[in-house]
Amino acid sequence: MQGIHKSLFGRLRSWTHYHHAKTAIIVACGLVLASGMTAFALLYRAPQKTATAPHVATPTTIPTPAPVVYYSPLTGEKVPDEASTKQAVTGVMIENSPDARPQSGLKQAGVVYEAIAEGGITRFLALYQQEKPALIGPVRSLRQYDIDWLAPFQASIAHVGGSAAALKEIRSGSYRDLDQFFNGSYYWRTTDRYAPHNVYTDATHLDALNTKKGYATSTFTAWPRKDGAPAKTPNATTINVTISSALYNSQYKYDAANNDYARYQAGAPHLDREQGQIAPSVVIVMEVTEKTVMQDGYREQITTTGSGKAHIFQDGTETEATWSKADSGSQTKFTDASGKEIALNRGQTWLTAVPANREGKVTWQ
Repeated sequence: MQGIHKSLFGRLRSWTHYHHAKTAIIVACGLVLASGMTAFALLYRAPQKTATAPHVATPTTIPTPAPVVYYSPLTGEKVPDEASTKQAVTGVMIENSPDARPQSGLKQAGVVYEAIAEGGITRFLALYQQEKPALIGPVRSLRQYDIDWLAPFQASIAHVGGSAAALKEIRSGSYRDLDQFFNGSYYWRTTDRYAPHNVYTDATHLDALNTKKGYATSTFTAWPRKDGAPAKTPNATTINVTISSALYNSQYKYDAANNDYARYQAGAPHLDREQGQIAPSVVIVMEVTEKTVMQDGYREQITTTGSGKAHIFQDGTETEATWSKADSGSQTKFTDASGKEIALNRGQTWLTAVPANREGKVTWQ
C-alpha cells in the first residue's frame, strides 16, 4: 500500500514539474510576443499630428509723431502755436534824436528799419508781432518810404502825423492806419520829457486799437530763416555804418557767445531804457538812392523799389548781397551772387538804409 502511495506521489510531482515548466515557457513566450507587438506598435504606429501653437499677431508699433513746431514769420523764432504765427503785425515810428534817447521798446522789436528823416536825423520803423513791450516810444511822424517797407508785412502803423505825402498815402484806405491824431486815447504824453519827444504807447493799447479796427491777423511773405551758428573764421566782428553824422552813425560789435551784434551809436552803447543793450541777430545795410526834395518842407526821398547793393552781417561774417523790391507792396528780397535768396538768422533783424553815394558808408573787420 505504501508503495502505491509513493508511486502516485511521484507521478503527481512529475506531472506538476512538467506542467510548471510548460506554463513558464508559455508565459515567457507570451511576454516575448507582447514585447514584440509593443515594439512593432512603437515602430510602425500611425503618424500623429504635431500640435501647433495658435498664431498670435505681432502688435503694430505706431510711431509717435514728431511734435509740430511753429515759427514766427516775422523773426523766425519758435512760437507756441499756429495762432501765434498769424497775429497782427504792428509798426511804430520811433524817434532817434538825442532828446529821444534812450528809447523804449526797440530791443523787443522783431524787425527795425532805420533811415534818415530830415537833417541827417534818423528814425526807426519798429515792427512787432509776438513781442509785447510794456512801453514803446517816443512815437513820431511817418514818412512815405516807411509805408513801402511796412506794407509787405500787412502791418498796422502807429505814428503821430507825418509828411504830407505820407499822410495822403496812409489815409488812402489801402493801409492800416493807427494815427495818434485820430486815436488819442491809445497814446499818452509823459512828463519826464518835453514835447514833441514824449508821446508813448504800449502793446496793450495797440492790440486793443487793432482789435477795435478789425485788424486781427497779418498774412505776408516771410524772409527765409535759419538757425544761426558762429563762424569758425569770422571776418566781420566790428561793423561801422556811416549814415549821416557822428550823432547818428552806428557801430556793431559781434558777440560770439550770444551770436549777435551789440549796437552802438554816437560812440556809446545803444540802450533800450527798460531792456538794456540792443543786440540784433542780423544786421543789414542797404545802399539806396536818396536825395533831399522840397514838399511840405525839406524831405528825404528814398527809392525803395528796384534793386541795389546790400551787406548782410550774421554769424560774425559779411555776405555781399543784392536787395530787390518789385513794387511798394512786395517784400524786399536779399539774394546772393547766384540769385539765391539768403536765409537770415532767427531773431531781431536790423536794416539800415544808407545813401549809396555816402563816403565810407559801411566798413568792417
